[in-house]
Amino acid sequence: MYVCMSNLSLSSVSDASGCSMIALLHTGAAKFPQNLLPRARQAVCSLLPAGVLEGYSSIVSRKLASHGFGASMAAMSSFPPQRYHYFLVLDFEATCDKPQIHPQEIIEFPILKLNGRTMEIESTFHMYVQPVVHPQLTPFCTELTGIIQGMVDGQPSLQQVLERVDEWMAKEGLLDPSVKSIFVTCGDWDLKVMLPGQCQYLGLPVADYFKQWINLKKAYSFAMGSWPKNGLLDMNKGLNLQHIGRPHSGIDDCKNIANIMKTLAHRGFIFKQTSKPF
Repeated sequence: MYVCMSNLSLSSVSDASGCSMIALLHTGAAKFPQNLLPRARQAVCSLLPAGVLEGYSSIVSRKLASHGFGASMAAMSSFPPQRYHYFLVLDFEATCDKPQIHPQEIIEFPILKLNGRTMEIESTFHMYVQPVVHPQLTPFCTELTGIIQGMVDGQPSLQQVLERVDEWMAKEGLLDPSVKSIFVTCGDWDLKVMLPGQCQYLGLPVADYFKQWINLKKAYSFAMGSWPKNGLLDMNKGLNLQHIGRPHSGIDDCKNIANIMKTLAHRGFIFKQTSKPF
């Protein structure tokens, strides 16, 4: 392996006991492919005596990170702690047509439980819902969402799905008062319009945990300084992320939301509630 040693120098440093230690000082901009970084670090660390290696490994890391290895080193570092233990990523799909049908009814109900410390997905809730007012899906709805009639026929009603959501929340420890969690949606429509509107139509209560959320569009605009007019597509483009799955699939949209959140968190963004109290 070639290492540009002209850019590296060694100097002796004395500790309090008078023992000589070796310190690595980076005096130039060494540049070589990032896939060689582990071997480079191993080679550099091999220059250090056994008793000094641990103390100077952090110096080596910082020096390498400051000269061409920022992305690799950042991936191994932690990011600022979030205000919530868990983020509950949610994205409904509902009955629709042109012109729009009324009332709209939720037909896909996905939630991803995102760990607020690691920003990794820990658990998934995903159910399709049987519409009752307009039980037959329109061709427009199927083309837009990818949900066919057979995926909703015979599925639980919204009331039954909400009961199962509550059971899932309890099983996941999310109803514990000491656990801070909040829903995250791409826009305000899901929890400000769709769910309370359908629950009102059906005479169903709305659980308190659905009454506060983070609008990812607002969070993204705070972090990036621009409003994502085209939602997830614009946010993925702005962060150089590949879009996951098909647009307007509820579960795929949730995965994209989670990926965007993870990317923003790694950049140091701290998520805050954006909804106003009911």
